[in-house]
Amino acid sequence: MQLQASIKVGSIFPGRNPRGYFDPSEMAELEESVKSKGVLQAILVRPRETGRYEIVAGERRWRAAKKVFGDEYEIPALVRDLDDGEADEAALIENVQRANMSPTEEAEAAAKILGRCQGDRDETARRLGWSRSTLDKRLALMNCSEKVRRALSERRIQLGHAELLAAVTRDKQDAVLERLLSQATLSTVVQFRGQLEQISRSLGSAIFDRGECAGCQHNSGNQQALFGEAIASGHCTHGSCFDAKTEASLGAKKASLSDEYPTTRIVRPGENFTLLRLVAEGDTGVGEEQAKACRACKNFGAAISAVPGKLGNVYPDLCFDATCNAKKVAARIKAEKEKNAPAASSSKDGSGKTVSTSKSAVKSDAKTEAKIQDSQRVKDYRLEVWRKALRRELMTNRESNLTVLIALSLSGNARHISDTKLTKALSALVKQDYASFTFKTDEAAKVIAKSDDAVREKMFLGLAASAADGIEEKTLVQLLKYLDIDLARHWKLCEDFLKLLTKSEIEAMCDEIGLKATMGGAFAKAMSGKKDEIVKSLLNVESFPYEGKVPRSMRFNVE
Repeated sequence: MQLQASIKVGSIFPGRNPRGYFDPSEMAELEESVKSKGVLQAILVRPRETGRYEIVAGERRWRAAKKVFGDEYEIPALVRDLDDGEADEAALIENVQRANMSPTEEAEAAAKILGRCQGDRDETARRLGWSRSTLDKRLALMNCSEKVRRALSERRIQLGHAELLAAVTRDKQDAVLERLLSQATLSTVVQFRGQLEQISRSLGSAIFDRGECAGCQHNSGNQQALFGEAIASGHCTHGSCFDAKTEASLGAKKASLSDEYPTTRIVRPGENFTLLRLVAEGDTGVGEEQAKACRACKNFGAAISAVPGKLGNVYPDLCFDATCNAKKVAARIKAEKEKNAPAASSSKDGSGKTVSTSKSAVKSDAKTEAKIQDSQRVKDYRLEVWRKALRRELMTNRESNLTVLIALSLSGNARHISDTKLTKALSALVKQDYASFTFKTDEAAKVIAKSDDAVREKMFLGLAASAADGIEEKTLVQLLKYLDIDLARHWKLCEDFLKLLTKSEIEAMCDEIGLKATMGGAFAKAMSGKKDEIVKSLLNVESFPYEGKVPRSMRFNVE
């Protein structure tokens, strides 16, 4: 919904504005303009409680109108229904396009939108109308300390100064900023870069093997000894070498975690909204069952920090889909409220009719269903299993086969019948190689006419079965559901499936099907081994009934 309206200033209140600093001189100029001409461009608001509206974009115009004309002034406004994420995005874009928003404010809002885009920087830049390099530079500012951000917002330092300070560990930024601002004349960005290069790459904080650095000419300690220059000992003055070794070390840590989690990501400054700690309880909890299920989700994993001061730190058990996480938290809260709501009661009114005496009637055992997003590896594997199950069912049940064959023809899916597969099947049945032979219709008819009834029957059944590999997944699932195929008759837990999973996915799956409970204390011991050893242990639990145990990630009837 969107409509144009004139709304009293007093009925509007500030919202989630990424702009935190309003320059006094700029506001004074705007107030003079509003005083003489009024507010000409509509602000953007979203409806909140009855008769009240929250500002999405245009707070400066609203502030100016409020000061000049008071609460009764009717300001032009666009009213639009927006959720929090959409409001954040609209506010940032509007403020950026109108200019004069501080880079740190842009950085904070851009980081939120990056979270909505699941860490996709190219998509974030596209939405904002920025170049990728501009986005990267703004996000880097998220590593600035609060004092540095404030100094930039208040125009006491330049953007270039802040970008350089962002590469310094936070524990040093404030002290460096204080020295910078205490100068009689503020250093230029070029001068400041030269000063910082001596302290920004401390060998003491390096996360790579520093063995080769001991005798390197770019080690400031060696430079001081050779040239007697007053350079603090223990810093690398060859930035590209230091950075390359740091990146290699981060990459190695990421690779070492690939068997542990579905997602491992190197997280850089500005990406703090792209990940969340996965918890079951508390204000940001998703619920116990959902938290267990989330460990098998493609967006569950660990982060390796590339943030100065936290380089190389590993943060496990994270969710990399902030939007999905927020929905799960909301679902948990809703379920808890419904569970704790009073049960409906009834009484007789004056006419003898039964009426409800509670505001709502809900079941006391309300519970959210755990849902996750499976990895592409699992999706590809199970799709092949489903196709195989359909083929087997069609080859062994003539009545179902005939029904499906007609259904495929009526729905336009008969085009997926494979002549290649049918030719291969015919070759095997009649013991003659037709693989390289291109049939004309009459020639094919003659071959089939000469074949016995058993061959023709197999070829008939193969018509619908051959289409199983070509139909779309949606159509495949429809047929599996219609035929009520029991996947447990066609698949059971196996080595191929387990080898596709990371350790967190394996643990979640074993918990779901009861294998973890059956193994008891032996499960943790098994999971501490290497991947091949884990798979072998899990497939040889004598007391566990493997038959009929199909995990959620393999089922086609999960909505």
